[in-house]
Formats: sequence, C-alpha cells, structure tokens
Amino acid sequence: MFEKLFKLKENSTSIKTEVLAGVTTFMTMAYILAVNPNILSQSGMDKTAVLVATAIASFIGSMCMAFMANYPFALAPGMGLNAYFTYTVCMQYGVPWKTALFAVFIEGVIFIILSLTNVREAIFNAIPATLKLAVSGGIGLFIAFIGFQDAGLIVANDSTLVTYVDFSKDFFNSGMAAIFAIAGVLITGILIVKKIRGGILFGILITWILAMIFEAVGIFEPAVSTIPTKFFSFDITSIGKTFGQCFIVDFDATSIFNFIVIIFSFLFVDLFDTLGTLIGVSTKADMLDENGRLPRIKGALLADSIATCAGAVVGTSTTTTYVESASGVTEGGRTGLTSATTGMLFLLAIFLSPLFGSIPTFAIAPALIVVGFYMIANVVKINFEDAGEGIPAFLTIAAMPLAYSISEGIAIGVISYTLINLFTGKAKEKKLGVLMYILTVLFIAKYIFL
Repeated sequence: MFEKLFKLKENSTSIKTEVLAGVTTFMTMAYILAVNPNILSQSGMDKTAVLVATAIASFIGSMCMAFMANYPFALAPGMGLNAYFTYTVCMQYGVPWKTALFAVFIEGVIFIILSLTNVREAIFNAIPATLKLAVSGGIGLFIAFIGFQDAGLIVANDSTLVTYVDFSKDFFNSGMAAIFAIAGVLITGILIVKKIRGGILFGILITWILAMIFEAVGIFEPAVSTIPTKFFSFDITSIGKTFGQCFIVDFDATSIFNFIVIIFSFLFVDLFDTLGTLIGVSTKADMLDENGRLPRIKGALLADSIATCAGAVVGTSTTTTYVESASGVTEGGRTGLTSATTGMLFLLAIFLSPLFGSIPTFAIAPALIVVGFYMIANVVKINFEDAGEGIPAFLTIAAMPLAYSISEGIAIGVISYTLINLFTGKAKEKKLGVLMYILTVLFIAKYIFL
C-alpha cells in the first residue's frame, strides 16, 4: 500500500527511513505547539483552543502535502505570520481576531486560485538557479540563528543588537541550558559523523534526557521543568472557542481598505516564505530537475493553500510549508510518507500535548543548528567569480538571518539580481524573464508603499 501511494522504490527510500524522517521533522517543529498559542492568545484567542487548532491545521496541511504532491514537506502555522497577526493586525491596527482570521481565510482562497492558474508555479520557475541556491544557504543561516536563540546562546544586546550569552549570569538556569544546547550540537555532530541513522532525532532526545537527569539531582534549576508531570489530555472541547469564528466578521472595527491591505500583507509574506522554503528544502533534497524546477509543485502549492483555509476555520494564523522539513530531508525523507508521519504525530500531539510541551527549546535547538550546516553547503555551487551572480546571492544569504525573514531575503536577492544584470547589459545573457522584472517592480513597490 505504501509503495503504491508514495513510490518508495522509485525514490530510493524505505518505510523505516521515511517514518524516522517524519518523526525527526515533527520533533524540530513541535515547538510551534507551544509558541503559536502563546503568541495568538495575546490577540484575545483562547490559548488551549489555539494549541488544538495548531495541531489540527498542521495535520491537515501535512496530509495534503503527502497525498497531493508526495513530498516530505510538513506544514504548520508560520512563525512571523503569527506575530504579524497578533502584534500588527490585532494589537496595532485594532482588528478583532475573528476578522483577522477571516483575512487569513480569504488569503487561502486567493492562493488556491493562484495555484490552479499556475501563477505561483511560474514565480517559482522564474527565479534564477543562483538565487535558488542562495535561498537554500540563507535559510540554513536563518534557522541556525533561530537555533542559537532558542538555545540561549545568542541574546539581545543594546549596543551590538545581539551577543553571546553570559554563562556566569544565572548559571544554574539559563547558563546551563545554553551548555546543554552546546552539548546537544556536539552529540548530534558525533552521531552524524559516525553515520548513525536518526542522529538529529537522537541528539534531541539525549540532550533532553541529560537535562532531566541534572534537574532531578538538583544541579539544573530551569524556570520551567523539563520533567513531564502529565502525559495525556483528552479534553479537546476548547476548539469550539475558535472553530468557525473566522466567519463572524466585524467590519465596523476596521475599514475595507485596511482589510484589503491586511490580506495583501498575508499574501505577500506567505507566498515568498513558502516559495523560499520549497526552493531551499527541495534544493537540499536534490529534487529540482535539470532546469531548476520542482516537479509536482502545483500540488505542493495547492496543499499549502488548502491548509491556510483549514487553519483559519479551526482557529489559527496562516499555515505554511515549514523550513524545519529540512531536518527530515536530512534524515533521508524523500516522499509524502515523511510528511504524513509528521501530520499524524501532530494529530496525536493533541492528546500528548503535556508531554511534548515538556521538551525544552534548548534540546530542539541543536537540530536547527545542524540542519543549518547542511543547508549552507549548497552555496559552494554558486559562481562567486561572476559578481552578477555572486553579489545578489550574497545579499540573499545575508539578509535572511539579519532581517529575520525568508521573504525579505528573496526580495533583496531578486531586486539586486535584476538591477545589477540589467544595468551591466547582461540581462539577455542571463535570460531574465518578464516575470523577474515584474517581481522586481512589486518588491520595490512593497518597500515604498507598505
């Protein structure tokens, strides 16, 4: 059955490899079950309801990806998009969360239409191969940066924006957490060098176990215990507080113009975050064809669109393809069985939320850092000897972690690639298509008007 559904032999993989990859992807994405409810609850939404909605949306999206595109890409409510939902749309603009959810739903409907009409696929195919490689490398740095932050190794600083953690300050709490993260990176690295299958997953588990042991003997004093006290919760009635609420719209609280701007903003960020993730992860998995195109991309984009609509209905912000899917790809995931496994685990997580909520972020952080290492390797394929290729690639790579945004990296890369090659007379040589010019104009307009 699995062979018929997912073509395992054709993709040189096995059930064991795919399932293990799916578990690994889930483990690196599981933090969203804690982070998303915390962010969206500040808009007035019920925290428990959002947790259940997050798990359901992730399940639906990952299953759509598995059966509509047969790719190992998992989906969940997007980071950045949830922050925009709460802090900008709801808190800054004063839009009720139900109305904001309706904007997300409309965004999903528009994406479905764009996907069916090949617009999103055309955008993907129009991006030059150099920028695709740069996006993969940039995403690597971006998620590694997130990993360093989650580990508590990189912290905010007024004079230099970010700096390394002071281990001596609160040593038995945040200091030790950072040390556990460093140990996790080393453990994961050793496992990978030894070619132990599932090294990233085992790195997470070993780091977590070490933390629990040190906490149990009284050496480690975390602000939130790493030792689970409750394993199951079967109460899912809270979903009623958000389910279907996106259709209860209050336009009196916001103007139609502002509502349209909100939809466009959701569209813009989601479109290029999704494209960036698909480019980066598929490049890492060597899934692009000889022309740098992703086969079956229409199914992947459609799955993303449907998941966004479903997520809005159950009660969460935009659901999108997750860059952490790279961790499962790194473990050998090549088919939809990987994303289906991740989706099933998200569904089970509804009942095991107390257990998964006990996994500390510093135990997951090493996985993100190591995956970042894998993805940055793609930059060696970029021709830096050609400045027309190398400079836009460099700007793309640098902008993602520094701007804390995949879509901003793509925007800067597209603008610089087009303008540099246009004004140096190399546009025809580089075969710049009409769509690249259109994207460049739109990106420039975004910075001027939004």
